[in-house]
Amino acid sequence: MDLLGHAASGARLHPDEVLELQRAPLFALAGAADATRRLRTDPGTVTYLIDRNVNYSNICTIGCSFCGFYRTGRQADSYVLTFEQISEKLHELELVGGTRVLMQGGVHPTLPFEWYLSLLRHISERHPRLRIEAFSPEEIKGLAKHAGMTSLEVLRELQTAGLDGLPGGGGEMLVDEVRHAKHISPARISADEWIAIMDLAQSLGLYTTATMVIGFGESPAQRIASLMRIRDQQDRALAHYGVGFSAFISWTLQTEGVRIHGRVPGAGPHAYLQNVATARLLLDNVVNHQASWPTMGYKVAQTALHTGCNDFGSTMLEENVVSQAGAKHHATPEREIVRQIAEAGFVAKQRDSLYRIVAVPDVEAMLASQPGPARLNAAV
Repeated sequence: MDLLGHAASGARLHPDEVLELQRAPLFALAGAADATRRLRTDPGTVTYLIDRNVNYSNICTIGCSFCGFYRTGRQADSYVLTFEQISEKLHELELVGGTRVLMQGGVHPTLPFEWYLSLLRHISERHPRLRIEAFSPEEIKGLAKHAGMTSLEVLRELQTAGLDGLPGGGGEMLVDEVRHAKHISPARISADEWIAIMDLAQSLGLYTTATMVIGFGESPAQRIASLMRIRDQQDRALAHYGVGFSAFISWTLQTEGVRIHGRVPGAGPHAYLQNVATARLLLDNVVNHQASWPTMGYKVAQTALHTGCNDFGSTMLEENVVSQAGAKHHATPEREIVRQIAEAGFVAKQRDSLYRIVAVPDVEAMLASQPGPARLNAAV
């Protein structure tokens, strides 16, 4: 059997077949992934989102060795933002046409559950047009433990207060042998727990995404096993709830200036693009795949658009986590994202969190304008 041709047809692949495909030259694998992308998404379109990351606090008790963002409550630069400080950030997002706030912090040891509910109510009342996607499964587990509630009870109350979805943070590698290694993060949420909390969120109709980080020293088989956890959960969620992961996003481990530096091999552009292509071929039930320009840079992200990705990610008006572990590419204006998409040979369209097209930029006018807050000229 022509395995590459079989993969390019969009057929469901067995993990052993994908492991065999990883022996193919990268651009042969990329070609199969690109063919599959064209079957499942608009071939000529690449989407993007205008959003802002808000890290409401950097205090965390988990202590992952690859995280340069977290602090203990005793450190001088630890913080918890006030509701007004958060509103100021969201007002800036609204001024440039943003549609979503992605809000995460650490597993805080003392903030009461009511603080989180009040925060969601505050944002919903002050910024009703913004979707609120907040609190990774790790944070949900921490909230449940601190409040003496089940994760389902926590999610229900958060949803009532205004929560629209959960980001996929903390997925990294859904293989406990990797994620719980002593030099990585033995105290963090298990793969089963991550999946279980995402399942609960999906059962409530909350938006969810799946993420993956490579470069911990995991084997190709372990990467495939991690992807299979996502595919299996997506099958379950779609069958039982009619909704599942809205997108898949992967990137490479950032290790500069963090404790894990020098203790793991990391991963470069070749491994990243191979994983992007592999994910597109294996995750036949996840439609949208996002390139990671913040960690990989624009040119690799452009290449990812020809390697299975149909989305360029978001403007990320603020990003504090991967940047503190060495990611050199920070928040970018809408016009630059549109430029990168156009130069890669695609039509750029702004989407919302649910991948609905909300506007199409006038590319020529946008790129001819002086740098500054870019706006959209043609609403759909």
